[in-house]
Amino acid sequence: MTTTRKLSPRTLTAQALGRIAQPYHDIAPPIHVSTTFERAGDGSYPGGRLYARDVSPAFDQAEALLTELEGGHQSLLFASGMAAATAVIMTLAPGQRVVACRSMYWALRNWLVNFCAQWQIGLDFYDGADIDDLVRQLRAAPTDLLWIETPANPSWEVTDIAAAASAAHALGATVVVDSTVATPLHTRPLELGADIVMHSATKYLNGHSDVIAGALVCREDSPRWQQIRRNRNMGGAILGTFESWLLLRGMRTLHLRVAQSSASAQAIAEALVGHPGVVEVLYPGLPSHVNHAVAARQMQGGFGGMLSIRTIGGEARARAVTAALSVFKRATSLGAVESLAEHRASVEGPGSACPVDLIRLSIGIEASEDLLTDLLAALESGSGSG
Repeated sequence: MTTTRKLSPRTLTAQALGRIAQPYHDIAPPIHVSTTFERAGDGSYPGGRLYARDVSPAFDQAEALLTELEGGHQSLLFASGMAAATAVIMTLAPGQRVVACRSMYWALRNWLVNFCAQWQIGLDFYDGADIDDLVRQLRAAPTDLLWIETPANPSWEVTDIAAAASAAHALGATVVVDSTVATPLHTRPLELGADIVMHSATKYLNGHSDVIAGALVCREDSPRWQQIRRNRNMGGAILGTFESWLLLRGMRTLHLRVAQSSASAQAIAEALVGHPGVVEVLYPGLPSHVNHAVAARQMQGGFGGMLSIRTIGGEARARAVTAALSVFKRATSLGAVESLAEHRASVEGPGSACPVDLIRLSIGIEASEDLLTDLLAALESGSGSG
């Protein structure tokens, strides 16, 4: 993009940074499939590439766009969100310690518990709704890494990133924020003091339920970041070339999808407050949410497309309501164009701390009135099942 003016995220995403491929001046970015690159006669690499596991041109444009959106120093794409997250945790050595939010993506939480136990890494959890508890946990013992997920799945607590980063940095800890749900359009954690931002790019960044991907963005280079780079390279947890292209294609409509999902989620959450079949609506955009004031200060342009409802009648009714939905699709994942619903406790399985009456909703880009009608009908049809 030839302009020197600072462009909005809407323009940057729509034009994928405005880069035009050579020599044909392609408007749509090409797909780069080569895994290896030719040496010159003197052994040098005139194209600047050695081997695609670490330096594939397939990653370049998507990584550059994400770096720009987050206001970071560098981005790295991974084969999945789990691959991105574990690449960070694997920089810890035995005897070091990580503090993480109690409410977080269940698969990562389970892996974290098992990995830390196996490698003698200290692990403690903080209450995601309580910054004072976070600070207490940080100070309880030497801490090397603070893992924040905000809004946190599936109850959507919002951690005050600036306050958390200030406390963690005072103790010498690295701050990592899983900002999958907020996206760079609602929250820019690096500007609030985080050192690394993580995304399950499967979700909002791609947004079409057809790519498994992960990403990390750093605020500045550091020894930990270089170790993460080595973890990706030597571990081979890289994204495929076509998946990289699909991810970039999805990001080009990010601002449209996120804006629509957030607006619809807000409208649906407000409409369900006080419903006789609903115990509680969990959504950061509601004044009743425990962290609404933090969310209003920290998030811009909306509060995200994720909300949860807790139903009257316990687990049986929550399952019945989920089963009665027809516009919402009963499926795991979030952040795509279609709306999804699931009874989260049964998906997480034994050991889950998720309330058994909770239904997690990922709001897509359909007409919000159709989604609300579907929910209201399901709540009515499930009224006798508890």
